[in-house]
Amino acid sequence: MANTEPTSATFEVATRHGQQVAVHVSGSGNPVVLLNGLARPMASWSAFTPVLGERMIVSFDAPGVGASKTPKLPLSMQALSDVVADVLDAVGVARADVVGFSHGGAIAQQFAFSSPERVRRLALLSTSCGRGATPGPGKKLWATTIDQRNPRRWGLARTVGALWQVAAVANWSSIPLLGSISAPTLVVCGEYDRIVPPTNSHLLAARIPNAVISVVPAGHDLQRPDVANPVAMRVLRFLDGPVAEDVAVDDDAGLSPCW
Repeated sequence: MANTEPTSATFEVATRHGQQVAVHVSGSGNPVVLLNGLARPMASWSAFTPVLGERMIVSFDAPGVGASKTPKLPLSMQALSDVVADVLDAVGVARADVVGFSHGGAIAQQFAFSSPERVRRLALLSTSCGRGATPGPGKKLWATTIDQRNPRRWGLARTVGALWQVAAVANWSSIPLLGSISAPTLVVCGEYDRIVPPTNSHLLAARIPNAVISVVPAGHDLQRPDVANPVAMRVLRFLDGPVAEDVAVDDDAGLSPCW
């Protein structure tokens, strides 16, 4: 599983569905692939990745986001899962740990179901089952509390690519898939998340057979610089631990209540 050759490169990968996606690989060791939130580029992990230490970190811009080309039509969640597989093939990784935030967490669920042999451990951050999830206050709150404060930082520009991401998940649900996810799974949610309420994470943890949940005193954005470090430490303990059950789920060290 481990790639022992140090690497640091950014390049394009052609996927089976005809997409060109921008990929970044850094480090060496046990590989972890990071799946971004809605409309967010791979740079959104910048406060998270330093904690991961000596690992091969694979990240990419989803089709239509950042430096990746925009598809003419929306891709399905299965097609987005295929993009993950194609990226791992391109960098020579057969099996990896998978960490998905928000929309990326939905793709991570689909990938863990569709390609179980390729997922060693799974971490789902601030995400839901898609259709059938408990909704938060909705688009108006999203716009007023996030987009208008600092749209560049949050990466929520109104692009066709972002609309395609929304379309992909609109009629998708992981509920029929969750019981078949075999990878040890860590579910992390913010206690004060008003975009994807914690009820959704509890549902995921209850239905995925080998899952644990960690509720942190934060809002939706677990990639924020003031939250990312301790959350990443939790994820790292899980990835490096002997079994999922060994993860401490009630350790709030380093975190303070925040949005």
